[in-house]
Amino acid sequence: MAGSRLHELSESGVSVWVDSLSREMLETGHLARLLEEDAVVGVTSNPTIFEKALSTGDWYDEQLREQLERSDDTKEVFFALAVEDIKRACDLLLPVWERTDGVDGFVSIEVDPDLAYERQDTFEQAKLLHELVARKNVYVKIPATQPGIGAIEDSIAAGRSINVTLIFSLERYAAVAEAFVRGLERLVEAGGDPTNVASVASFFVSRVDTEADRRLAEIGREDLQGRLAVDNAKLAYEHYLEVFSGPRWEALATSGARPQRCLWASTSTKNPAYRDVLYVEELIGPDTVNTMPFETIAAFQDHGVSRETLTEGVDEAHALLRDLETAGIDYDDVTATLESEGVQKFSDSFATLLAGIDAKRATLVV
Repeated sequence: MAGSRLHELSESGVSVWVDSLSREMLETGHLARLLEEDAVVGVTSNPTIFEKALSTGDWYDEQLREQLERSDDTKEVFFALAVEDIKRACDLLLPVWERTDGVDGFVSIEVDPDLAYERQDTFEQAKLLHELVARKNVYVKIPATQPGIGAIEDSIAAGRSINVTLIFSLERYAAVAEAFVRGLERLVEAGGDPTNVASVASFFVSRVDTEADRRLAEIGREDLQGRLAVDNAKLAYEHYLEVFSGPRWEALATSGARPQRCLWASTSTKNPAYRDVLYVEELIGPDTVNTMPFETIAAFQDHGVSRETLTEGVDEAHALLRDLETAGIDYDDVTATLESEGVQKFSDSFATLLAGIDAKRATLVV
């Protein structure tokens, strides 16, 4: 579908990734069609996505039976299934990775969400997942909790490609970007090669409006609703442009380092009153990623408009933060709440997923 709306979006500098992965997508050719028809150049996954995939149909039953006969460790069984999907998706996207010189073509797998507040354990599992997948176009996802920041820096310093997930606040994004730069500096100082160390910073979007809008409705300030999510992301991109320029970054770039791109996650519109492609159209700018669920991909293909918007209205975005503070909305509390809820949601999905595997043990293993 050359010349489609999503291809136009790609030409605007936005890499289109799909926010889903399953054995069914791989077996039926669905993922391959997304690459060909919808300009998709990357794939992300998380515990919620895998929980949905494993609970639908019998696509995993054959491998699941083999793993359950081999191991009593339910987490080990899950990761064996997930790693197989990630490997196959990486192989499918390898031509994209090669065509884009290692910029796109990545597939992401997330560390155990129960480790979200454990720096060393997260680092060790990120290393293990890289080794298990053993593909140069794999990202391991690490949540941007305070302990996670250290694990991110350590992983980058070890030459691992990392997708930093669950970023909500500007302060935490600044810490993520700093951890990435420090990790690269440690890698280079140790004699390592940063050329093939890639990273994205996944800034969550729609959930910010959901939480802020709820609080604004409670105080009767509907005039400020529907703005924080986009403006928050625009201010993050403003910081990105500052970090990845200037003497400090140029010294790393000379060694072959690449910037850590901003990735806009959670970009489906939760409020039906908002345009269904709001979080795509308003966040278009060079060297960014937008990871979309199927419905957002379809919506943008149908009626999305591509023009650079990410650097527009930045002064107004700064003003909005001041207006929210004046109105009594605590931005730091909004983002802290979202981070805590985000970690918990993934942990809950992981627990449900593991319980589902245990439930199948009785029927699959005789």
